Order: sequence, then structure tokens, then C-alpha cells
Amino acid sequence: MQQIKRGIYYEDSYLGVTLGALVFSHGTILIDAPLRQEDARSWRSALLNQRGGTNRLLVSLDAHMDRTLGARALECTIVAHQKTAQVFRNRPSIFKGGNQEGGADWESYNDVVGTRWASPDLTFTQCISMNWGGPQVLLEYHPGPAAGAIWVIIPEEKVVYVGDAVTNGQPPFLENADLPAWLDTLNVLQTHFEDYLIISGRGGPITQESVRAQQWVLNKILKSLNHFARRNASPEATDDLIPTLLSEFTFPKDQFELYTQRLRTGLYQYYIHHYHPVSDVEAPVIEANIE
Repeated sequence: MQQIKRGIYYEDSYLGVTLGALVFSHGTILIDAPLRQEDARSWRSALLNQRGGTNRLLVSLDAHMDRTLGARALECTIVAHQKTAQVFRNRPSIFKGGNQEGGADWESYNDVVGTRWASPDLTFTQCISMNWGGPQVLLEYHPGPAAGAIWVIIPEEKVVYVGDAVTNGQPPFLENADLPAWLDTLNVLQTHFEDYLIISGRGGPITQESVRAQQWVLNKILKSLNHFARRNASPEATDDLIPTLLSEFTFPKDQFELYTQRLRTGLYQYYIHHYHPVSDVEAPVIEANIE
């Protein structure tokens, strides 16, 4: 567990996403959940040693399974965006495995099958302000990587947890994305949070250089998919983009298949959802600020 400021932490040693914790006199605000139950117990124990208040609240930054499958093991109230809660209402009560070709971390951990979901208890649409005995904490809606994506912002300390808005050093998850909205979100991160410490849900602290790199990759993807749509290309043709996109990232060799599958599934599903099938009308082109 790494301390950022007094009472403000992140943890990136567990399987799954980078976690956050805000330990104040009123209690602890947890940001996302570890995948494994044993990791959840370890995380809870580590936070108890920080001597915060007795209350606990879990913030789910979106509905991605890497950050929500282990939520029940943290045994606390869960808050998320209204659109994240809608995703849970459409899921069966027990996780049965689902698609294991999305390039996510949970796919390498078979014990999650049979996990009972913990749905959000509290939801919001735009913003929540909280005071738990420390600096003000804001939960803000910033869509793009997922319909219900949110950030945790501590304005006084200039710290922001952005979840999958920036997937540092690895390909983005595209299956449930909205690329134009995502690019708008990154513009906000660049223009209004330039002096903040940014914590990514995939790798911890990042710089504005990482934000610009993410923006460049998303612009490239959107421009390429628009080109495919104009040609009325098949969804399978999106595989042609994978080698070029992977070349934009530096990662361990043992992650090659995982990231290839992440892009294959994400590009295919995004193309189907946003461009295909096309009947007798011209293929739609999604506009964004492409540089």
C-alpha cells in the first residue's frame, strides 16, 4: 500500500485493478475491490491498521468485472453511478463465468466462478460530495470507458482516481466504451486536472503524458473504425488493426496473448454495436476531435 498524501492511498499488488483508499476520522472510503477473497481480507486488514473511523464505503468506478467481482467480500455499503447499477440489474445474481475472451484479469482466476454479485446500494447521476472527517471528496460522472464511469476527486489535495479512463501501458477495454465521450473525458482531464496527481485503475500514478498517449490511441482507433464503416467492412476486418495498436504499448511478453484478445474482442464488439450491421442506408460515421 502506497501513501500519496495523509490518509490517501493506492494499492497495486493484488490481481485486478489498482485500488484506492481514503482513511479519515469518520471511516474509510474504498475505491474498487480486489478480485480474490483472500486479497479482500488482506486489504481490509491493512486498512484497519491505519486507524481510521469504523465506517466503510466502497466506490465502484464502473461495472467492469475486474473491479466489482470481489466487492461482496469487503462487506460494506457500495456506491456507484446509476448506469453501473443498471448493469448489475441485468446480470444474474451469481457469476457463472461469462465470456473468457475479453482480455480481462478475472479470466486468469477460475475461483471467481460462483461468486455472488454485490449490487450498488447507493447511486447518483452527476456528482456526490462527501465529508468523512478529512478533505472534501467528490464522486463525478465521466463516461467513456463505460456508461457509468466515475472519478473520485479530492480537490484540496489535488488527487484524482480515474479508473479505466487511462489504461496506462496496456490496450483499452473497448467492448462497452463510447469513444467520442471518452475523448471528451480525456480533454477534461488534460484541461482541468493538469496539476493533479492522477491515479489510473490500471497501473497507479500517471502523468499528463500518459493521458495524451491514451488520447492518441483512442483517436487512432476511432479514425480507423470510421474508415472501415465507410467501406462497409466486416467486423472481422477489425483484426487488421491489432498489430499496429499493440506496437503503441510496452508490456511484458507474457501479456501478448491477453492484450491481443482484449483488442480482438473490444474492436469487434465496438464495431458491431456502433456501426454494424448496416442495411440499405449508408454506414454511420462517429464524429470526434480526431487529430
